[in-house]
Amino acid sequence: MTTTFPSVSINTDRLVLRPYEEADIPAFVEMMNDELVVAWTSVPHPYTRAHAEDWVRRIAPAERAEGRGIVFAVTEFLTQRLVGTVHLHRTDWRTRSVEAAYVTAPWARGEGYATESVLAVAQWLFGDRGFERIELRVAADNTASQQVAQKVGCISEGVLRNAWIARGQTESGEWTDVRTDLIVWSLLPEDLDSADQLAEAGYSGYADWS
Repeated sequence: MTTTFPSVSINTDRLVLRPYEEADIPAFVEMMNDELVVAWTSVPHPYTRAHAEDWVRRIAPAERAEGRGIVFAVTEFLTQRLVGTVHLHRTDWRTRSVEAAYVTAPWARGEGYATESVLAVAQWLFGDRGFERIELRVAADNTASQQVAQKVGCISEGVLRNAWIARGQTESGEWTDVRTDLIVWSLLPEDLDSADQLAEAGYSGYADWS
């Protein structure tokens, strides 16, 4: 049984999802230092070039090589500008399930890029890799991420109480840890009616991966 993901690129009408490259490092540093990314993820802060280099050169490739998951850099098809990232992790090869996380650069928000990229990855996982479940765990107050889960077609399964440490800013601008609940969402193959889901989202052309 296959227990690693292949190194692939996935194309949509607007996006290319591919492995990270050295040229992505400056934009990746900028994205990971955005206030919303700092607030809702566990990335180091401040996020330095050294952190990004370690991620691009060692951590992300090892994730795939060791069978733990796969990391996609999400880029605009026309400009090749870094839009965001989709990270599949906590892969269970026996049950064919995986957890997905996603980040969008601040300049690219509001364009539907997160929905488009997660839908593309879901189609690839279900259609090409034979997966049966994608799980998302989203902080309860992270409304933008909750909306992405809903648009993709995920089903809310419940609340993990007090299960995550987010970050908030004090009046002085310092970051402090804040306990929060996680909402668990799941997506199964039968939840993803390809034609209707993509038409409703306004996208087409998710079938191209290599």
